[in-house]
Amino acid sequence: MGRLTARRPVLRIGPHGQRRQLDSLAAEEPLELRVNGTPLAVTMRTPGHDVELAHGFLLTEGVLEAAADVSAARYCDSLDERGHNTYNVLDVALAPGVAPPDTGLERNFYTTSSCGVCGKASLDAVRLKTRFSPAADPLTLTPALLSTLPDRLRAAQRIFSSTGGLHGAGLFDATGELLVAREDVGRHNAVDKVLGWALLDGRIPAAGTVLMVSGRASFELVQKAVMAGVPALAAVSAPSSLAVELALDAGLTLVGFLRGPTMNVYAGTQRIVVSEVVAGA
Repeated sequence: MGRLTARRPVLRIGPHGQRRQLDSLAAEEPLELRVNGTPLAVTMRTPGHDVELAHGFLLTEGVLEAAADVSAARYCDSLDERGHNTYNVLDVALAPGVAPPDTGLERNFYTTSSCGVCGKASLDAVRLKTRFSPAADPLTLTPALLSTLPDRLRAAQRIFSSTGGLHGAGLFDATGELLVAREDVGRHNAVDKVLGWALLDGRIPAAGTVLMVSGRASFELVQKAVMAGVPALAAVSAPSSLAVELALDAGLTLVGFLRGPTMNVYAGTQRIVVSEVVAGA
């Protein structure tokens, strides 16, 4: 797995005593993203699929519309003490005519792996205007299909199985087929990698798809789905109040607490095909 994991000694204590052993940890390293040579953001991520991450990040910030908007992406200026490339600085060159990021959208040159929005220079810049509104997407879903998605995503989380330390995101089609899954120490990084893959594969807008995430549904994850034209977002945990508000405004179906046959639909209930709704049940 290379830099995706690291082995570290631990003292394991349990009811039958203690022992020293090696434990597998999810790798976490900084990635500096530059656009046309200018630093834009630093995020703590799990190395791998960095080009997808950059494309997804710039898509959901409203910079990119198609893969052709990027002329090149290359690692640069990132050497360790031995002179070896650490692959922790990625420079994205925009195609001629593509406007660079608005400085009002800069993330103060640092974001954490758990919260991308918290580094925004201005809260007013958070509500981005999407080119790919999901409001009119005719996608319909059944509770039975939705109930299968967490296990399907979990089965695709190869590194989580050995470390237990990564978030997962997966893009599914209307039949429940997994199109792509990515893992990362950061929720928003995992989603950016998935949406970056979709952009590079010519699947943006991501009509007729469901974005499944392994944790909670934050405002930023809802925003990323909306910016990519994803009509439905499902999470195994809770959404925030602002996430629900944005989903309602944008016409996104938002499902939380998706665990087996039970789930809460917070927005976009018109896409959920159920035989009967029991009041108070």
